[in-house]
Amino acid sequence: MPELPDLTVYLEHLNARLQGRVLQAIRLQSPFLLRSVAPTTEEVCGRTLLRCSRLGKQLVFELDDELYLVIHLMISGRLQWADQGAAIPKRNGVAAFDFDAGTLVFTEASKKKRASLRLIRGAADLAELDSGGLEIFDIDLERFTEQLRHTNHTLKRALTDQHVFAGIGNAYSDEILLRARLSPFKQPRNLSDVEMVGLFDACRDVLTEWTDRLRQKTGADFPKKVTAFHPEMAAHGKYKEPCPVCGSPVQRIRYAENEANYCATCQTGGKLLADRSLSRLLKANWPKRLEDLE
Repeated sequence: MPELPDLTVYLEHLNARLQGRVLQAIRLQSPFLLRSVAPTTEEVCGRTLLRCSRLGKQLVFELDDELYLVIHLMISGRLQWADQGAAIPKRNGVAAFDFDAGTLVFTEASKKKRASLRLIRGAADLAELDSGGLEIFDIDLERFTEQLRHTNHTLKRALTDQHVFAGIGNAYSDEILLRARLSPFKQPRNLSDVEMVGLFDACRDVLTEWTDRLRQKTGADFPKKVTAFHPEMAAHGKYKEPCPVCGSPVQRIRYAENEANYCATCQTGGKLLADRSLSRLLKANWPKRLEDLE
């Protein structure tokens, strides 16, 4: 799922191409995409786009007269910039937004069709889509600490919960926790003051570094390869590959449709965290420490 760095780069390119442009038409190909009833697509067309912004992991297209398009890409939704009037791909296209400067094509690779489009009238109704998570770059250490101390989540869950912090997901939480050298299962209330400072700095540093990386990769072209897995990542998607810090093999925990990647040496003192499915299956044979794998 696109997270804060990916969405930031999306927004920069969207604003550069669409700010001040007129939305001429919305073409819907998937009946599952539109999740609102009013206003209608006809009511929002003909409006000028004032700016594009982010609400958590959602992209907000602000039009004049307090009308909004809100897009949630979910796991496999992506945007493509094309010539005006471009056809919607038959295989994975779900919609197209025709502007007087070109067409924004909305695709979704998954058959589950979780991506969504909402048409909203008024700032009050838009605010109802805000999960309430704090923006890392809008708060100081004190507010960050207070927010974490009030959650009962593990660190991994707290960082990815959009009610706690906005824009961070599965991929960058792995990178942040490795940078901070903290276990994904550690409870925020057990963090020392030094560890809390390290986590706060890691959040800002990782997100800033990856936003800059993605900007450089994309250049002047509209983002085309938006993915949660990058070869340069230190932990996420690097199961069994050497940790760039210590060389130990990166470990993985799978749960639901997500996974956590971590370095046992750097983050858990050599302890292997229990995978919910495998540890139950193996029981006493489940390895407890990194050296048990050797």
